[in-house]
Amino acid sequence: MNDNYQNSWSRRSVIKGIGATAASMAVSSCAINANRAPQGLSEAALAIEPVVDSKTLEKPNITVGYVPVNDCAPFAVAWEKGFFRKYGLNVTLSREASWGTSRDGIIFGRLDAAPVVCGAVTNARDGAEGARQAPLCAAMTIHRHGNALTMNRAMWESGLRPWREYNGNLEEFGRDFRRYFDNIPPEKRVWAVVLSSAIYEYFVRYLSAAAGVDPFAEFRVIIVPPPQMLVNMRIGAMQAYMVAEPWNTRAISGNEGIGFTFAQGREIWEGHPDRLLAVMESFIDENPKTYRSLVKAMIEACQYCSKAENRPEIAKIIAQKSYTGAKPTLTSAAIVGNYNYGGFDGKARTVRSPNTTIFFDLPDNLAKIPGDHSTFLWQSESIWLMTQAARWGQIPTVPKDAETVARKAWRTDLYREIAGEMGIECPKDNYKIERAELFIDNKAFDPSDPVGYLNSFEIRANRPKSFYFS
Repeated sequence: MNDNYQNSWSRRSVIKGIGATAASMAVSSCAINANRAPQGLSEAALAIEPVVDSKTLEKPNITVGYVPVNDCAPFAVAWEKGFFRKYGLNVTLSREASWGTSRDGIIFGRLDAAPVVCGAVTNARDGAEGARQAPLCAAMTIHRHGNALTMNRAMWESGLRPWREYNGNLEEFGRDFRRYFDNIPPEKRVWAVVLSSAIYEYFVRYLSAAAGVDPFAEFRVIIVPPPQMLVNMRIGAMQAYMVAEPWNTRAISGNEGIGFTFAQGREIWEGHPDRLLAVMESFIDENPKTYRSLVKAMIEACQYCSKAENRPEIAKIIAQKSYTGAKPTLTSAAIVGNYNYGGFDGKARTVRSPNTTIFFDLPDNLAKIPGDHSTFLWQSESIWLMTQAARWGQIPTVPKDAETVARKAWRTDLYREIAGEMGIECPKDNYKIERAELFIDNKAFDPSDPVGYLNSFEIRANRPKSFYFS
């Protein structure tokens, strides 16, 4: 595809996307309206007896963002069940239009805290792909998993099927994947993710490269807010997208003929981090007691979300208009764990998948390290994200001071202190090797050699080219 064609297509896609945006805002049940954030505390929250006196906090009145996808569950629970109030906080929740506005709201001071995609914190520090540089920090994950890659009907009709039906055979999937691209024009090669620093972009590129298909050569990745994903696929503006639930399930249930789930993110990297609770470094420095209360409230909310007996209730809570506005049947797929991959051949593809979203307790195959749990941040995971930012050309190479960046951005030290005050055990190390069997391509990640790991991939940006002379 030549540069002139790409630029022409980019202009057309922007114009088309504007139309899609307008349409989605009109028809989506999750259209964004700032006034739809919850306004009054529930009876359950009002009944909570605070264990922290708000007068002892530097800034008890704070504004916390959330995005209307399943990821908002711990924020909704902290509000509805009174965990914010328990720790002396008077929180105003702010419903954000996208993951970009959630991140920028923190950077520009409109928000005190908000969830961000897991690559956003380090990318803001190293300026990846022109990102606005800012000292963002995070001390905890909000959840792991909870997302999926949706493909359109044309991809199904080309012969592609959900990853689980390939039984781990990357070669077979690669043949189907290659055949699909060999039979479509360039303008039909557009995939969407929610933000360039999202693990979703890294995943769609990682998957493609693992199958032997160069994502730089074969398709473009565009940025689309979650509530606009489905309508853009429906009108043909893109052929695949990766996003948090319930926007994958929405392409299957109630929108028959639109798409199917190719894979959950956990099938690309089992145990991967997804959303982080981000603040500016200055917020921690200026409001240490407030920050501790915020993290404690969110940890307790994540623990509540983690319990199997609470999951049906949580699916109903986040179905409220203040949160996702989706039907409980849509929110429950990734929360309760009865996950439907969809398809167009009449076969039932609903599977029991209780670890579709992990909020605190880890499943047995991941709980290998004493004290490990979902909200604990491994700085080694931050370094993995840096290797992918370098692999796909967002930064020139893995930073020489990667460990320093990870330490400043992912505040494991603070999490240990705060969790310790709650009686929660944590791992003693900041780094771990990610086992080969956790990745779709069975390729382990050793954080002690990130450059070697990066260079081990044949398909990557700025890789050495071979020249042959006759």
